[in-house]
Amino acid sequence: MTSGRRRTAVDAGRLRTVLGHPKLWIVPGLLTALVSLVLSLLYMGGILEPEDRLHRFPVALVNEDTGRPLPGAEQNLGARISAQVVGATSSDEVRWRRLDPAELKDQLASGKVYGALVIPEDFTDDVRSLGGRDAARPTLTVLTNPGMGSFGSSFASRIAQQAARKASTGIGEQIGGSPAFADASAAERLLLADPVEVVTESGHPIGGHSGLGLSAFYYTLLLVLAGFLGGNIIHNGVDTALGYADAEIGPWHTRRPTIPVNRTETLLLKSVMTAVLCLPMTALVMLACITVLGMDASHIPLLALFSYCSCLSVGLGVQAINAAFGSIGQIVSMFVFIALALPSSGATIPLEAVPGFYRFLAVFEPMRQLVSGVRAILYFDARADAGLGRAWIMLAVGFALALVFGFLMTRYYDRKGLHRMVPQPG
Repeated sequence: MTSGRRRTAVDAGRLRTVLGHPKLWIVPGLLTALVSLVLSLLYMGGILEPEDRLHRFPVALVNEDTGRPLPGAEQNLGARISAQVVGATSSDEVRWRRLDPAELKDQLASGKVYGALVIPEDFTDDVRSLGGRDAARPTLTVLTNPGMGSFGSSFASRIAQQAARKASTGIGEQIGGSPAFADASAAERLLLADPVEVVTESGHPIGGHSGLGLSAFYYTLLLVLAGFLGGNIIHNGVDTALGYADAEIGPWHTRRPTIPVNRTETLLLKSVMTAVLCLPMTALVMLACITVLGMDASHIPLLALFSYCSCLSVGLGVQAINAAFGSIGQIVSMFVFIALALPSSGATIPLEAVPGFYRFLAVFEPMRQLVSGVRAILYFDARADAGLGRAWIMLAVGFALALVFGFLMTRYYDRKGLHRMVPQPG
């Protein structure tokens, strides 16, 4: 009984001694503080003020109005409204693209614009008819593009609606003082103050099981997480199997005999295993999302191939980073594939509504390329110009960079005699 208490007291004293050692705290303290600070800045820095960060946000403007000008006017109302809409907004914030109907359909179907404001062909004639018995209330149509994400589509809708409302009040001021409406009733004058009806429709509908345009983002996130977590599991599992790391599960601890392989051979082994195991990981992600949960998806063979290549690209990147950086490789790869990638993906908040730093990251960060490819397959008929072509190119670049960087580093370490150390008891 006494010896048990003594052992407990000795252990407590040893614990106090270890906890009081400064070296125990320095590295974990610095790393945890740095990670917490950087993650907070990265994630919150891109979402707090999207309206103030607008940069060339693309919205289409289509003028189909063919009516003759009102008395005393040189242009019909469609042409005048188009000029006013474009002139009232800075092109550095909102980029109004003047398109014809065919161009609008193409750009909505390829994800080039987030929405549109359409002036119908009978708009001026409907305004002219307001003073007659057979008056038809003029309409302006706002088209959304839900495949570009719920935030981007709704943001474009709000911009277009604001422009339409401003045009409506302007028309009301113009025609309200006309002699033709001198005898208008109070109800008619109320209508004339805001005569235009704004109708909102989907310009490029997507399926009802698409998460309001967010299924592409979450599906891509699953692929990235599968590659990231799978790569780290393979990394740790191979090191344990080769005897370069201990295996500890709960109270059970094992250490396998060390197999003498150099760093390059180890990376090759991990890369081959990653390529093989990405197949079932990708298949299970698709099974869960499409078969079990019913996610809307088309071009299934192409989606399967792209999903596998995406998962593999991330997994190979993880292996290369771990081989180069060692024990801190998991933190480095977390920043490369998760921390820096999520806010710069443009999947939740459009890149046109985030600070320039994130737009710079989006040029090369993996998730941006993968989201564009998945979005093109799921929502835009797998069109190359909807982002799929660039996604394939960047995937190939990612493969090459991962393999070249990883094997260059391991070959360098091997030539320098920087062999892996076998864990020894203290």
